Amino acid sequence: MKLSFKKFLKSLKHASQGIKYVFLQQNFFLMFLIAIGILILGFWLRISYFEWLIIIFLIGFILSLEILNTVLERTLDFLEPYISDKIRMIKDLIAGAVLLSCLTALILGFIIFLPKILLRF
Repeated sequence: MKLSFKKFLKSLKHASQGIKYVFLQQNFFLMFLIAIGILILGFWLRISYFEWLIIIFLIGFILSLEILNTVLERTLDFLEPYISDKIRMIKDLIAGAVLLSCLTALILGFIIFLPKILLRF
């Protein structure tokens, strides 16, 4: 396989276009703002290295899952412009996956942050 720096740069350009697009989506933007708040809270509370690993992983996972949710929704809208019960079920399932990951992150966030917050007050 021949490696091409030019192709790599082109791939980065396309990926950055995707990131720009997804920031126009309300749910992604809201999740991104929450992530920034969580990072600030982590610095303020001086969470441990291991806790940082968990927080960074969860943020990346949830934002990536939200991007996949957007991809699937746009694909289904393109393939089937008229919402059928089957399309609605598929969209609900992927939205449920995003919700489940957010609830899991919320629980882990409470486990990490709540004891530190209680110690401060």
